[in-house]
Amino acid sequence: MSLDLDLEQFNEHLNGTSIGVDDVDSQDADMTVNIRHNGQNQAERRAHHNALERKRRDHIKGSFSDLRDVIPSLKGEKASRAHVLKAATEYIRNIKSKNLLHQKTIEELKRQNSIVELQIRLLERVKETGQYTRHINQNNHQQQEQLTKIELELNGIQTTRNLLTNENNPTISSHI
Repeated sequence: MSLDLDLEQFNEHLNGTSIGVDDVDSQDADMTVNIRHNGQNQAERRAHHNALERKRRDHIKGSFSDLRDVIPSLKGEKASRAHVLKAATEYIRNIKSKNLLHQKTIEELKRQNSIVELQIRLLERVKETGQYTRHINQNNHQQQEQLTKIELELNGIQTTRNLLTNENNPTISSHI
C-alpha cells in the first residue's frame, strides 16, 4: 500500500501539486532512489532487449547463409533472402520429384525381384521332385529328333540338287 501511496504522491507532484517539506519522509527518499534505479533498469532492459534482437537477426542471417550454401545453384553466390527462398523452394520440389521417381523405380525393382524369387523357388521345387531332369531329357530327346528330321530333309535336298545338276543335262545345272 505504501508503494501505491508513494506513486500517487509522485503523480501529484508531477501534476503540479507540491509536496511540503513536512510530507517528505524516508519513504519518499526511497522512492526517488527507486525511480533512479528504474531508469537504470529500463536502460539495462533496453540494452538486453537490443542484444537479444541483434542475436536473433544474426541467427536469421546465418540460417539464410546456411540455406544458400546447401542449394547447389546458389553455392558461393551472393543472393537476396527472397532469391534464396525461391531457389530453396525450387530445389526442394526438384528433390521431391526425383525422390518420387526413385521410389517408383524401387517399387518396380522389388516387383521384378519377387517374380525372380518365385521363379527360383519353382525351379528348386521342380529340381527336388526330379521332374526337372525328366523334362530336360524329354526336351533333349525332342530336340534330337528335330535335328534328325532336319538332317534328313537337308540330305534329301542335297540329293535332289545332285540329280538336278546332272552332268548329262547342262541346261538344268546352269539355272541352279
